[in-house]
Amino acid sequence: MASLFQSSQYYLVSQLPAIENVDSKQLPITEKYYRDLCERFLDEKSLAIVRNLSLEPPKKEVKTGSAFLDAWNDRERCLRMALAQVRALKMKKDSDTLPGGCTADILQAARTAVGMESPLAAEEFLNKYRMETLRSLAPLDTFSVDAVFAYGISLMLAQRMKKFDVETGKVSYHKIYDEILEDAK
Repeated sequence: MASLFQSSQYYLVSQLPAIENVDSKQLPITEKYYRDLCERFLDEKSLAIVRNLSLEPPKKEVKTGSAFLDAWNDRERCLRMALAQVRALKMKKDSDTLPGGCTADILQAARTAVGMESPLAAEEFLNKYRMETLRSLAPLDTFSVDAVFAYGISLMLAQRMKKFDVETGKVSYHKIYDEILEDAK
């Protein structure tokens, strides 16, 4: 039975095209297609994890059943908390303490992003940082189920960056910024 599962998992991974050039017009695969492939080739436990893949980790640590995803979620949670803290300090507001897992590189990435003039440039920087983090955490065994999860996160990050539009982003940024300033009064 285990060899049948491994065979179908190898077949699944071999069907996933490389996500190399996120600057191109279109990604080689959609998230829906990725999830459909997983439905056909993964066991129920792994499928449950795929169904819950998200770019936004839970605020409190929750074990996913995957050591890779737990590590990814911890790093992403720390990055989000570091961004919130740096933004709060910039506005001279109190902020939560960072968890012990927040490393110097995470804090530096947050500082760099918050210090950028352009929100789009900050998002592009953070996306590149997240992709590098994902690569550093990805399993060496490219046919493992964790590699399938890493592919899903990578695809979601690439799709997220495709949604950014400079003009829409500026309007949204100014609206949010004005609301924050209004709330601070």
